[in-house]
Amino acid sequence: MEKLYDDERLDYLLGEELRIIQSPSVFSFSLDAVLLAKFAYVPISKGRILDLCTGNAVIPLLLSTRTKATITGVEIQERLYNMGLRSIAYNGLEENINLVHGDLKEMPQALGYHQYDVVTCNPPYFEVLPTSEKNPNEHLAIARHEIMCTLEDVVRVSSQLVKQGGKVAFVHRPERLLDIVTLMREYKIEPKRIQLVYPKHNKEANTLLIEGIKDGNKGLKVLPPLVVYEENNEYTKELKHILYGE
Repeated sequence: MEKLYDDERLDYLLGEELRIIQSPSVFSFSLDAVLLAKFAYVPISKGRILDLCTGNAVIPLLLSTRTKATITGVEIQERLYNMGLRSIAYNGLEENINLVHGDLKEMPQALGYHQYDVVTCNPPYFEVLPTSEKNPNEHLAIARHEIMCTLEDVVRVSSQLVKQGGKVAFVHRPERLLDIVTLMREYKIEPKRIQLVYPKHNKEANTLLIEGIKDGNKGLKVLPPLVVYEENNEYTKELKHILYGE
């Protein structure tokens, strides 16, 4: 077994036969990452997939259950990068998944322009404003706030890395929808699919899933809404299917 450090733990990756190293003081994946991994298009047999802001490699690990394509994750925080490497090794997926420790803004030059069939990203959600209150924990602040990269950085770099006709998928907050669509079109990623996620029936949406095609034609599909919890706080039938295949 891969060594665990400090307050790390080895968790089951939801309904999969995978395990993942997590730490509450550094990083633990959220439902958003799981939803993106299920929402994004991936080739079944071959191709190249890139996950930006990969954290502890949760999205590459989940995607590996859906595709035989090679998957690369990029993470700027060394501790998270190391956790991801150990999780990949624990699951014996070194031939399927590789991680890069670095700044996503440098990846087009480092990895090559327009080399990937699919790019995914669960980026930091919150803009850094003069009034922003950031988490005092540096690891968590970087994961949640646009400290190391902005939304525009994420969209621009995704456009530079994906092939013409390739797909780019993001998970974000609904309040940033117009910003996301504006930036996607500015950088030649045409939005093609959108899905809003609601915590419960009769609640406002709190998560946005969006996918576009590089240099794609116009034509947007809005998928049926996805509700996470029933009134009794159990997962809905749709969520159980996504999480556990039930």
